[in-house]
Amino acid sequence: MARRPNLLFILSDQHAQRVAGCYGDRIIATPNIDRLAREGVVFDNAYCPAPVCLPSRMSMLTGIEPHAQRCWTNDDMLASDLPTMAHSLGAAGLSPTLIGRLHALGPDQLHGYVGRIVGDHTSNWPGVTTHEMGVLKRTNTPDRESIEISGRGLSIYEVKDTEVAKAAVEELRAIGRRQRAGGGKPFALTVGLMLPHAPYVAQEEDYQAYAGRVPEPRLPAPAQDHPWLRWWKESRGILGADHSDGRRARTAYYALVHRMDLMIGEILAALESEGLAEDTLIIYASDHGDHIGERGLWWKHTFYDESIKVPLIMSWPGVIPAGERRGQIVNLLDLPSTVVDAMQSPPLPNATGKSFLGVACNAGAPWIGRTFAEYCTHDTPYWTGGMAVQQRMVRDGRWKLVYYHGYPPQLFDLQDDPDEQHDLAASPRHAAVRDKLLRDVLTGWDPEAIKSYMGRRQADKVLIAAWAQAASPPEQHRWPFDAGLNRLDEHDAGPMPKDGAFMPSSAAE
Repeated sequence: MARRPNLLFILSDQHAQRVAGCYGDRIIATPNIDRLAREGVVFDNAYCPAPVCLPSRMSMLTGIEPHAQRCWTNDDMLASDLPTMAHSLGAAGLSPTLIGRLHALGPDQLHGYVGRIVGDHTSNWPGVTTHEMGVLKRTNTPDRESIEISGRGLSIYEVKDTEVAKAAVEELRAIGRRQRAGGGKPFALTVGLMLPHAPYVAQEEDYQAYAGRVPEPRLPAPAQDHPWLRWWKESRGILGADHSDGRRARTAYYALVHRMDLMIGEILAALESEGLAEDTLIIYASDHGDHIGERGLWWKHTFYDESIKVPLIMSWPGVIPAGERRGQIVNLLDLPSTVVDAMQSPPLPNATGKSFLGVACNAGAPWIGRTFAEYCTHDTPYWTGGMAVQQRMVRDGRWKLVYYHGYPPQLFDLQDDPDEQHDLAASPRHAAVRDKLLRDVLTGWDPEAIKSYMGRRQADKVLIAAWAQAASPPEQHRWPFDAGLNRLDEHDAGPMPKDGAFMPSSAAE
C-alpha cells in the first residue's frame, strides 16, 4: 500500500475539456495544467453526473447519482446526513478544508469540510436575491445576453477567484510551516474556482492575447436539429446568434481559461516552494463543460461531449505514472471513491461510483466501461421556458445514447463518429443497440416518477423561499459580492439587458 499522501483538489467551473493544451487545443495557453498533465495521467473520457453545476457537484461529493439523492437542479438541497468524501477524510483523522466555490444550497455549507475559507458568492437560501450583476445582468445565466454582452472588461467572478487563489497560496504556506514544525499530518485541501464560467468577459491583457486567434466553432449547427435541442435554442434566443457576438464571447472564454491557468500556477508554485509537491496527490477537474458556440449551442445543459465531458488530470509522484493518458470511461461520480481509496479513509457506504485509482496507476487495470448522466428540471425557473424535462445519457463503450422523455432518443457511435454528427437512433441496422441501451438507461430510472416527485416538491421550495425572503436567516461562508466591480469596456458593449422578471442568479449558474 502506498503512503497516505496530501490531497490538493482543484475544481473549476464550466471548463470545456477540449480548451486546454493537453487536450489538443493549439491556441489556448495552459502551461500549468499542461505541466500537471506531463507529470501525471490525463483522462480523455471523463464525464460529469449532470450538465448543471449543483447536481454535478453534489454527486461528485457523495458518489451517488442525482436521482438517488434527489438532487437534480440548482435549487435542490443535498441532505446533510449523506456522507461525502470530506466526511470520510475527516473520519480518517484529516482536516478537510475548502477554499472558494462549493455551490451547496441550504443550511449545511460544509458537507463534511471542517474548514472553509472565502466561501460562495451566492446565498445559502432559495428565493433570496443572491447577487445583482449590474452592467453584466443576465450574462451568467443561459440567456442570449451572455453572448451579446461579452468581451473586454472585468467580471466579479474573476475578482473572486483572485482572492481564492491568494487564500490557497496562504493556506499552503501555513501548512508548510506547520509541517516543518513537526505537525506532520497530511492535509486535504479543495480549491473551488468560478472560472471560466460565464460572464464571457475578460481583462484587456488576457482578451488581447487571443483577439483574432480563436477560430470559429468547428462543428456547425446541424441542418436538422433534434426537436428538443431546436426548442432549447429557440427558447434561449440563440437560434442564429450573431457571429460577431459569438466570436467575442469565444475569445473572452479562452482568455478566462488562460487566466484560470495562471491562478492554478500560483497554487502549484506555492505547493512546490513549501516542499509539499512530492507527497501530494493533485487532482484537477471541472464540474461540466461549455459548448461556446459549437453546434450553435452555448453553456451546458446537453449531453454532447462539449457539455458533459470534463478535464480530469491526476498527479501523484512515485505512484501515478507521468505523461500517460487513459481512454477508460470514468465519471466525477467515481471521484469520491477514488479519493478515499488513495487517502486510505473509510469507503462511502452507499456510493455507486467506483474507485478508478487502479486505472490511474495502471492502464491495463480492469474497469467498467460504462457511465450515466442525467438532466432533469421543473418548469418554474424562467430559463426553462415553462418546460420540465427528464433526460438521461448512457455511454457504453463506443456507444452513447441520450434519452429525452417525450422526444426521440439520440444514438451515436463515438468510435466512427467522435463529433456526434450522425444520429443512428432511427437506423434499422442499429435497432438492437438502441433498444438495449434504452433498456439500460431506463433501468432504475423512471422519468414519470421523477416528474411527479419534482412537481410535488416545488410547493415545498416555494414555501421555503418565502420563508427565506421574509425571515432573512443568517448566511454562512458567504463571500461579499460587489456588482460595481463588474465592468464592460464601452467599445465592446452589446445591447443592454432586457427588462424582465428577476430570477435569483444561483438558480441558473
